[in-house]
Amino acid sequence: MLRNVILAAAVAGLVVGAAVPLQSSPAEAASGCFKAAKAKYSGDYKARVAYRKECKAHWKTYKTAHAGHHWFKKAA
Repeated sequence: MLRNVILAAAVAGLVVGAAVPLQSSPAEAASGCFKAAKAKYSGDYKARVAYRKECKAHWKTYKTAHAGHHWFKKAA
């Protein structure tokens, strides 16, 4: 009985872990622009560079738009 409960908990943990998205915001995706471009366009260098440039531009726009919205920032 206990073995079945432990097995069910392990399976549920794996299912929940697989369901969680890896990148939830463009800010987290910024460090992965190179890897994402390489995965998406592995054979085409020019398309990879263009995708990486667009990704970084999107990240910079997101970063500047959300610059003052930090939860732990001390009020001046």
